[in-house]
Amino acid sequence: MTIPSKAIAKELSQYDGITTKPDSWYIPLGVAGVFGGSLFSAMHGSLVTSSLIRETTENESANEGYRFGQEEETYNIVAAHGYFGRLIFQYASFNNSRSLHFFLAAWPVVGIWFTALGISTMAFNLNGFNFNQSVVDSQGRVINTWADIINRANLGMEVMHERNAHNFPLDLAAVEAPSLNG
Repeated sequence: MTIPSKAIAKELSQYDGITTKPDSWYIPLGVAGVFGGSLFSAMHGSLVTSSLIRETTENESANEGYRFGQEEETYNIVAAHGYFGRLIFQYASFNNSRSLHFFLAAWPVVGIWFTALGISTMAFNLNGFNFNQSVVDSQGRVINTWADIINRANLGMEVMHERNAHNFPLDLAAVEAPSLNG
């Protein structure tokens, strides 16, 4: 049984404020990676095609000039780089063929990784870090961790952004200040 895409969209839209959570930006990054990768590959193919070094006659295909495993280059990357640099701006193009092809391969792969991160964070309901629960032992005593310090710092920052600063959180006000003597 397949799940229709409308059901998935409805399920994802029920999350409260999903676009405000940091992990919700994984999916747009994935979309930008996949579509950006296809755009970059199409532009690269166009530039290579327009800057091929012709080694054949007019009656033969330009593809006949390439032999598998040949040492010399098939297209003029300097000409393609110069044209693309004038088209967009000078530093938007690659001088080095290896770094260009690495970028063309890595961009969509990283985009797919971001998509997988976004889907898995929503699938497992990982809506960011939550330090609201302290670690307690079997008798119910709080075991102080770095998460407690981060939680108190977050509460303090929330208070500073409130309009009435006299509404100090009680759990911050109720704790005794640590002694400086140790």
